[in-house]
Amino acid sequence: MRRSVLFILIVLLVAAFAVAEEAVLIDFAELASDYPADDPVNNERTLVDYSIAAGSSYTEEEKADMKISLAIEAWEVQLASSSQRVNTIVNSMVKAAPIREGASRYEGQTVLGARVTFPTDPFNGWALIRPPFEIPAYADVTEVQGDGSLVTPQDEVGRGAKFDNFGIVKNVGVLRSVTMSVHGLNFPHGISVILSDENNREHEIFMGYLNFDGWRDLEWRNPNYVGEVRNREIRQYPLYPNLTPMRKLIGIRVYRDASMQGGDFITYIKGINLTYDRAVLQLERDINDEAVWGILQEREKSRRDAELRNLGNIQVLRYLEQRKMHDENADTANTEG
Repeated sequence: MRRSVLFILIVLLVAAFAVAEEAVLIDFAELASDYPADDPVNNERTLVDYSIAAGSSYTEEEKADMKISLAIEAWEVQLASSSQRVNTIVNSMVKAAPIREGASRYEGQTVLGARVTFPTDPFNGWALIRPPFEIPAYADVTEVQGDGSLVTPQDEVGRGAKFDNFGIVKNVGVLRSVTMSVHGLNFPHGISVILSDENNREHEIFMGYLNFDGWRDLEWRNPNYVGEVRNREIRQYPLYPNLTPMRKLIGIRVYRDASMQGGDFITYIKGINLTYDRAVLQLERDINDEAVWGILQEREKSRRDAELRNLGNIQVLRYLEQRKMHDENADTANTEG
């Protein structure tokens, strides 16, 4: 009897480890602009305040507007240094792309559309589609108040879940596969996903080529994945705060081979999913360790603050540059007057 019970427990334990989790790393349909309501330019769920970088010369109203998010049109295209020309930089951009009603997939949703202008010279090049800031792994969920400030609800303090499934997936043990839903237009370019782990080590995963027309789910399967439990190296690791495995999206890179034509390239991306083994079987524990000790957020705080200051400096400079630029509308109004 005891042997039967033990055997059943072993089978259940093996089954628990064998079942993989699938999670959304990012879904661009969830990153449509919805804030502020009268003139949406940001995504409310992913709002970040960078006013800490602003000087004392700015009013409180101006500082209240100093926010950025992961809204699709805030994403950027970074070209390889050898591909940077005035026209390639100006014409490489990201836009929100609505899908028509009646479409075969993702009807009525909004996806990320990317345009990259490569040089026509015959040499290799790449373009990195990246978020406007490094996505924080352990930022708390915030809500926008009436005055525009961001406040964390009491039940979200210490959870660090603001960007979960918005570029962050936690409790990732071993990756089994990565899937990207992308719309191709018969370009022969390659595409890859760049992830980082809990130790800030970057991993670039090549997904395949875009020489097809329409939507396709490109999939990478981990060639080093060991599916047989008996062949795995079994270890026990200390838990909180040592075991904090996760994957973070750094960006999506497009490669152009020297033998392929340059010029304009267009693609559309719906999202990226991860399939993985869990690092810990039970993520919701009896005690919220992070809410009690705050070690994970403290470890990331200095790095996150530095990133916010750097982001804020760039955005403030862009704000000033925008105000200094020639305004054709103002000239037209003065002429008419």
